[in-house]
Amino acid sequence: MCNFNKQSEEAKAIIHLFMKKSAEALGGANFLLNLIETMKTHKPNALIHNGKKIISDEAQIEWNKVVFKDKFDVLEELIRNHNENQNFNILDNQNTKKAKKILNMVKTLAPVEFIVTPKIASENGGFNFKIFDKIEEEYVSINPIFVAMFFCSTEFIKKALKHNI
Repeated sequence: MCNFNKQSEEAKAIIHLFMKKSAEALGGANFLLNLIETMKTHKPNALIHNGKKIISDEAQIEWNKVVFKDKFDVLEELIRNHNENQNFNILDNQNTKKAKKILNMVKTLAPVEFIVTPKIASENGGFNFKIFDKIEEEYVSINPIFVAMFFCSTEFIKKALKHNI
């Protein structure tokens, strides 16, 4: 999922537009990239940081619920092991034990919302996003913006920002 060149043209355009608007909402691309680089310093992943907040020099991201390692591991495995298909249904799993873990993870993480704001209040109000793009009874897809922010490299974000539609 984190190879920008393998994304469909539609996915590239969506990610580009969201990253461009996100950067503008924080005051510029450097502010967004700095926040993502700060997030990358939290190992193994910023998502399981107990403080539920990451602060860079120019911006901050916070979320409303602690994400525990067991749920994170299920989510990370799904993200790392699937192809570049943006419409990937994470509920499509033949293994019933694994399917139950995935469903429990979705129920637990569905209410998590991320709020990104500039450190200095301005006309740029920031932005927000969730982990899942779509949640329906038989279909759940992961938000590509969430994946980009928490799992992809800063190079991925740079390519998304520079992409021409």
